[in-house]
Amino acid sequence: MTIPTQLVLRAFLEDPTREMYGLEICEAAGLASGTIHPILARFEGVGWLESQFEEIDPSEQGRPRRRYYHLTPDGIEQARLALANAHTKVGRILGVRPGVAGGAL
Repeated sequence: MTIPTQLVLRAFLEDPTREMYGLEICEAAGLASGTIHPILARFEGVGWLESQFEEIDPSEQGRPRRRYYHLTPDGIEQARLALANAHTKVGRILGVRPGVAGGAL
């Protein structure tokens, strides 16, 4: 799992029930929109995310409609498992062993 993918998942898991639109996700993950949108599409394709456009009149608001994303219940569980697995793999690669209170020895 790439670092950008992990950052997007972490952004969603800060508050798993919150809906966020693209710019909010970019800011929370510290990534550019060109980086996050393929990740969002991939997660939506596997059912981890759902999205919908807000119900506004763009001409009245003076901006395009925002597409809001949120984790599905399965997505919350899978995101947590994926991040835990990614952390474990990094630890094995670096030779890090858990110490007291989960710290490295």
